[in-house]
Amino acid sequence: MSSYRRIFQPGATYFFTVCLADQRSQLLTDDIAGLRTAYGKVLSAMPVRTEAIVVLPDHLHAVWTLPEGDTDFPNRWRLIKGEFSKRHPSSSTASDSKTARGEKGIWQRRYWEHLIRNKADLATYVAYCWGNPVKHGLVSRAVEWPYASIHRDIRLNLVSSDWAGDIPEGDFGER
Repeated sequence: MSSYRRIFQPGATYFFTVCLADQRSQLLTDDIAGLRTAYGKVLSAMPVRTEAIVVLPDHLHAVWTLPEGDTDFPNRWRLIKGEFSKRHPSSSTASDSKTARGEKGIWQRRYWEHLIRNKADLATYVAYCWGNPVKHGLVSRAVEWPYASIHRDIRLNLVSSDWAGDIPEGDFGER
């Protein structure tokens, strides 16, 4: 079994990349209502502050701040994936090992996370979330993508509706 090194810092802020197993799938945007339901159900029971989120057809990015004393982001992601998966049939390409564990083969088992270290780091990862649909050629401006928290932040006057920040380069857990 692989050994993954994760940093568990109580109450910290993290950036996540969570992917579907099928890179060609559009399931997350095709069933955005189901993803919102799963996300809302889990986070109402185990709250976090969502600093930023963007949902693309086959993956999502999120920046969460955990409650003081809390380090349990793995269980939250496990539950969100599980709740969303309940709505869908098993993937025809699910591996034998996923099937043996009762997994439907919809999600990649693992996800990528990064501990946010300071305000500049936070700004970089939030900008990455907002700019990701542009990076993938889905829209020409971040505000055109409907499945992103930039809209909430515009309503709260935290960012301008014409935001066109540079899309950061680097390792953000994408393929």
